[in-house]
Amino acid sequence: MKAQALADHLAENPVDEYYETLKTYFPNEEVMYIDDLEQVKKPGWKLFFDGAANMKGMGIGALLISETGQHYPVTAQLRFYYTNNMVEYEACILGLRLDVDMGVQEVLVLGDSNLLVHQIQGEWERRDLKLIPYRQCLHDLCQQFQSIEFTHIPRIHNEVTDVLATLASMLHHSDKAYVDPL
Repeated sequence: MKAQALADHLAENPVDEYYETLKTYFPNEEVMYIDDLEQVKKPGWKLFFDGAANMKGMGIGALLISETGQHYPVTAQLRFYYTNNMVEYEACILGLRLDVDMGVQEVLVLGDSNLLVHQIQGEWERRDLKLIPYRQCLHDLCQQFQSIEFTHIPRIHNEVTDVLATLASMLHHSDKAYVDPL
């Protein structure tokens, strides 16, 4: 539908020698944006996570940011079918395993998966039987931290991990480099 609308627009507006770029003006553009992510500005370790599923495959990405601002990205391609929620859990688990390996004791986990964040906080019940092992694995990982907090963020604030996950889903890896599924 979007492609057809774009094709129609281009057909109705051919480019000729008198073409001028569209000049748009958005008054008070900076005022129209509200940043509600006070959590992200807190000092300490932060973990962003996201999963991606597309026609090429499924990938997960996580980004660990240290207290000093060092960025540690990690990605993986998933090699069999997952639901979207399973992909989100896999991404969060990958990121938390990175935290454990690096000896992080206190972390703020930020993701755009409303379901995962509310389930891990105990606010929403688990109805999908496929998610129970993921929830248990995540719970066991959380026990290894002195302090861990989960926060839901809008998708627009999770762009870096979204790109990591999308790239992981699209790139082809050698058949020898894989991790067994949960």
